[in-house]
Amino acid sequence: MCGITGWLSYDRDLRAPEAAATVDAMTATMACRGPDDSGVWSAGPVALGHRRLAIIDLPGGRQPMTLDTPRGTLAMVYSGEAYNFTELREELTARGHRFTTDSDTEVVLHGYLEWGAAVAERLNGMYAFAVWDEREQRLVMVRDRMGIKPFYYLPTADGVLFGSEPKAILANPLAPRRLTLDGLREVFAFVKTPGQAIWDGMREVEPGTVVTVDRAGVRTHTYWSLSTRPHTDDRDTTVARVRTLLDDIVRRQLVADVPRCVLLSGGLDSSALTALAARQLAAAGGEKLNTFAVDFVGQTENFVADEFRPTPDTPFVHDVARHSGTNHQDIVLDSETLADPEVRARVIGARDIPMGMGDMDASLYSLFKAIRGHSTVALSGESADEVFGGYRQFFDEEARKGETFPWLAHFARLRAAGGPGLPGTAPLGVLRPELTDAMDLGSYVRDSYADAVAGVERLTGESDFEYRMRVICNLHLTRFVRILLDRKDRMSMAVGLEVRVPFCDHRLVEYVYNTPWALKSFDGREKSLLREATADVLPRSVYDRVKSPYPSTQDPGYAVALQHHVKELLAQPSHPVFDLLDRTAVEQAAGGDTSTAGRSARPALERTLDLSIWLDLYKPELALG
Repeated sequence: MCGITGWLSYDRDLRAPEAAATVDAMTATMACRGPDDSGVWSAGPVALGHRRLAIIDLPGGRQPMTLDTPRGTLAMVYSGEAYNFTELREELTARGHRFTTDSDTEVVLHGYLEWGAAVAERLNGMYAFAVWDEREQRLVMVRDRMGIKPFYYLPTADGVLFGSEPKAILANPLAPRRLTLDGLREVFAFVKTPGQAIWDGMREVEPGTVVTVDRAGVRTHTYWSLSTRPHTDDRDTTVARVRTLLDDIVRRQLVADVPRCVLLSGGLDSSALTALAARQLAAAGGEKLNTFAVDFVGQTENFVADEFRPTPDTPFVHDVARHSGTNHQDIVLDSETLADPEVRARVIGARDIPMGMGDMDASLYSLFKAIRGHSTVALSGESADEVFGGYRQFFDEEARKGETFPWLAHFARLRAAGGPGLPGTAPLGVLRPELTDAMDLGSYVRDSYADAVAGVERLTGESDFEYRMRVICNLHLTRFVRILLDRKDRMSMAVGLEVRVPFCDHRLVEYVYNTPWALKSFDGREKSLLREATADVLPRSVYDRVKSPYPSTQDPGYAVALQHHVKELLAQPSHPVFDLLDRTAVEQAAGGDTSTAGRSARPALERTLDLSIWLDLYKPELALG
């Protein structure tokens, strides 16, 4: 796990002092992603930068890594993990390759030498890497199938800039810090348009894609996408196959030369991973698994159920920890920490955009920061809801039938009923009316939805209902999950913690995606296949638990603290945030109800603070005309 960046400029010599200083600055922006080592390599028109978080082969695996061939040098910067690197190394060794380290990085580089960009099709893992191929004078950029690792690029007049995060690219003077209406729409729409970065001219390498840059320009090639196939296995066979895959995935993702742990929420997803990982470690040598959970001061004792969160996490967390015999620690946060402007600034700086999820971002960052004092690698249950059909919107009739993204329809219904909804999908009432009109998010979301649905292939003979559920599953796996994966990556790498996501293994995703909805929900509940596949290792309380999403504090003191910070902002009438926000609406939010019943006012306060800090940190040029 690392941070990568680079600059390709066919009209320059990037070894020159000024260019070298720029590449150093680009690399330095990702020090948090790679606190263990830093390296830069340059040769004529190309320069590559790398920050390393050492996970496998701690002494070896330094980057940028090079490989000399008779026709020229291959140089690579690589971020992520290839969980099948051992098998690939054996295959490459049999083909005559010789290795000098035990790192997966060297395996991927030799794999490129053997198969070119097609090496991506052989990788099982999460990765973003770039190879300068001196033989062909071209740069090859590759991203993993599910988009677990971020990867951005900006075409220039004579080449390209790239980086794990936009901030690496923005450190180059060639990159404009400009936001158009389309960029702002992406901030507020909560739909994650494939390939779209918010900064003008900048792009994302799409998941499952290779981007090649040479003197002729930029070309893209999709090597993997979610495809429709018949599913012929019966229920018992399907459940058994899911369990077999999970056992193999967890075994592979436990491999590390540094301390590991599991993020435990007490839900089905993380509890299943905890149980499987604890069992495997015990069988391998008796090592006890470390687990961590987030909690809030007084939350369990004073919990108030709602339609979004019916139960507190902690009792279930402790049941799982006892059942699996883990070394468990609760990370208990108070409202002062969650509302701390310094924490908010670190969150916005990590995410590069003011598209936060309120206290859920602050708590995730604080949880990861605390875990990093004990572990370097963590397994997360992220993405199981998208893979197995766990969210409430999968079962919400209005969301099923709606002509928009199901999560937007579901959260809108919750808000209409007086519920909290999700911060990132809240109404835009604090924005200036003319800006809301100019963005026309309704049309933007409709167009995005139409594009997304058009890409879903229907199985021959598939019923209307099964096809509709396939569409909903596809939307979550190609749009919604990418928002959460990006959040997870940014919050974890901001503190140098590698978080692995076993449920994003492409073999599991492909298999379960093509399982009919009737099998995914065979017992009338969410995630039926996952529950049944891991029933033998779960405590009964978790087996029976109803889905509850990532926790949010219910302490009214959090909203009070937000109001205090917003009032301080209101005392700065010349702050550029009021070029975007309606001052009267902000004043109303700052004086509104802060009780548990008034939690719907919190998103407006959080949006205000996020935008103000983002403008302070990034000083973007807003081209919104």
